[in-house]
Amino acid sequence: MKETETLKQIVLKVLEEGVKEITSAFPDLDQSSLKIKIEYSRDEKFGDYSTSFALENSKLLKKNPVQVSQDLVAALQKRTDLFETVDFTPPGFVNFRILPSFLLKFIESSILSGNYYPKVSNPLKINLEFVSANPTGPLNIVSARAAAMGDAMASLLKAIGHKVDKEFYINDFGNQVFLLGVSTLVRIRELKGESSSIQEAEDTTPIETILEKNILPSEGYRGEYIKDIASSLLKDATKSPQIESLLKEKKYRELAELCSVWTVEDNLVWQRKDLDAFGVEFDNYFSEKTLHDADKVLTVMKDLEKSGKIFEEDGKKVFRSTEYGDDKDRVVVRDDGRPTYLLADIAYHKNKIERGYDRIIDIWGPDHHGYIARLSGAIQSLNYPKENFKVIIAQQVNLLESGQKVKMSKRAGSFQTMSDLIGFLGKHGKDVGRYFFVMRSLDAPLDFDLDLAKDESDKNPVFYLQYAHARICSIFREVGNETSAEEASKLEMSEERKRLLFWIARYPEEILDSANAMEPHRVTNYLQSFAKAFTIFYLGRNNRLKDATPEVRLGLARICLASRDILFQGLSLIGVSAPERMDKES
Repeated sequence: MKETETLKQIVLKVLEEGVKEITSAFPDLDQSSLKIKIEYSRDEKFGDYSTSFALENSKLLKKNPVQVSQDLVAALQKRTDLFETVDFTPPGFVNFRILPSFLLKFIESSILSGNYYPKVSNPLKINLEFVSANPTGPLNIVSARAAAMGDAMASLLKAIGHKVDKEFYINDFGNQVFLLGVSTLVRIRELKGESSSIQEAEDTTPIETILEKNILPSEGYRGEYIKDIASSLLKDATKSPQIESLLKEKKYRELAELCSVWTVEDNLVWQRKDLDAFGVEFDNYFSEKTLHDADKVLTVMKDLEKSGKIFEEDGKKVFRSTEYGDDKDRVVVRDDGRPTYLLADIAYHKNKIERGYDRIIDIWGPDHHGYIARLSGAIQSLNYPKENFKVIIAQQVNLLESGQKVKMSKRAGSFQTMSDLIGFLGKHGKDVGRYFFVMRSLDAPLDFDLDLAKDESDKNPVFYLQYAHARICSIFREVGNETSAEEASKLEMSEERKRLLFWIARYPEEILDSANAMEPHRVTNYLQSFAKAFTIFYLGRNNRLKDATPEVRLGLARICLASRDILFQGLSLIGVSAPERMDKES
């Protein structure tokens, strides 16, 4: 076996050889037209893997599926070095069970040699952008989900050999950021004793009136964190004199613009602290403002115009996004010459292309699905291949307590933030939060069960895995760290031992599949099944190491060592710790 091959790849290669043997009587058959694939057996009693080759190709071979299955079984049964059994079940599924001796050899050459992950032959340079929350307030629950998922995706892609840069895009330019500054200024003037109106202004209220009368804009921010920022700015030795001077001169717009910058800076500091506490580090924080300052936003128009995808309408410049599946063409430059958000996003992604990324992957929030076609089209018009740009939508999170949804309201400032959630979950908040956010597919809404997340028993899926890891560590503390591959090969193979060996051997292919699909939830599914297999093994009558003979103990310890490695590595990939002890003090 090759170092980089997974067990599934080995079995598939042998299956292909068997197919070639049974189809050799068809010299005119196009081998590439045959459907050859394997999957895990739906019921472990039938075997480790199965193939529906006979069903899918019987018409092409002009044979009954049962006959095709019998021919294939006869061909594969010759591989006594790999298969313990090969049989078929009607109407035409061929099942394989791997020899325990082969599994042990595979585990030695992979898991126990530190070769946990097969490496891709063509590693890519990937830009993975996620979270990218507006710097207008604390990170919310959906941002927390994107953070956990994005970080786990990056770890998976890196594990199989890709170069991944994790990026956070800061939307620190535009009207919404200015309104953030106005909101902070309202609170500053309140603290200075001015009267204010926090009743939302009408959408049509001129900004001059809002500033003069100290009214909170209709699209302003009302959260308590704005009051905290206003208070800290007044206490800042360098900023307070500027505030006092501009207030005295009633230069409210100038002060609002300064407050925008300061409030964004403050929010970013707290966002980064929250991410750090969540164990998520970015390689790059990219500011939208830098694109505008370098005149990169409007100049990207030259590239779009060269593509022939821009036309003028009522003084506006419009991108032909309908040619790429959008429901209507989109304005990129307004009639007053100002760029739209779309043009800034195009300029940002052009910057990514210029940085030489082979793949650009974005994780966006649940309300951005309609935005994909227009940005993807613009990127294609810049001659970047469609298949190299991927957007993943992070769907909504529903917090549940006692089976009921917990209400969230961002405008009122009472929404549950990422830090609120981690704090609520207590000392295990990081581990539990990251695991719960990762354990469901990102493209489906997530029901986050707060009661289960707070439960510190093994009913909680996080603790179930951590207890399994701690249990193995406890075994080694009790019997010592010595193991033997030779003694493991001599073990009598009971059903629970064989099942556990197969689940250990599956680890590299599970990680490869999860990474290629960019679906970290597959890792959690695998780890739960693996831990269950270990628990069945551990509870087996003849698997208690302390009660075994010295030789058997060394062999069983070798299996336990591989099991401990799997749990540690798998949890690490999704950003969850694997403690060596689990007790009330841990």
